[in-house]
Amino acid sequence: MTYVLFDVDGVLINGYHAKPELRHCWDEHMERDLGVKRQDFYDHYISGVFVKEVLVGKANMLDTLSAVLPRIGYNGDAQDFIDYWLKNDSRINQELLAKVKTLSAIDGVGLYIATNQAHDRAAYLMKDLGFGAYFKDIFHSAAIGHRKPSPEYFVEVDKRLNRDPARKVIFYDDTQEIIDTANAHGWEAHQFDSVADLNKSAFLRPLI
Repeated sequence: MTYVLFDVDGVLINGYHAKPELRHCWDEHMERDLGVKRQDFYDHYISGVFVKEVLVGKANMLDTLSAVLPRIGYNGDAQDFIDYWLKNDSRINQELLAKVKTLSAIDGVGLYIATNQAHDRAAYLMKDLGFGAYFKDIFHSAAIGHRKPSPEYFVEVDKRLNRDPARKVIFYDDTQEIIDTANAHGWEAHQFDSVADLNKSAFLRPLI
């Protein structure tokens, strides 16, 4: 078995890519649609409780957003806010998904998702967006208890794969620090900007 893992944002989803010129921001019209300023949301939620607690499974989105949103001008239902977030952060990279579908049908290839995500979005990706039809599992940070690029994240994923060290892990991510840590851990990690980057893997090149 060769394991092939993909990040979500900037890879499977055309969303928050590490390179600004490749970003598609789900919150672009947040102030117009929800009355919340993007910077306020980042300052009061994303950079604090979301990154430090929600993304590592110590707190959930609904409870934390319910506490924060009224302080930044949103008085609606927090679940409606979450639904807006999930829906607008779902621009599937269809060109990559076509390659994923091809790979999922090949014996000896195991497809997985490796991502920093809250439980809510991980479930949405696998069920509502249909990624569960092609990927065997999603290794999201809230379930792992660590965020990439923490070395502990990669150690735990290997445990969950029950990976023989002789088995190759090929991994695509958009963030160089994460790629460097994955390579140091012993995976074969590659920078992803477009589907052409799949060809960086000598293993995948003849399969796609």
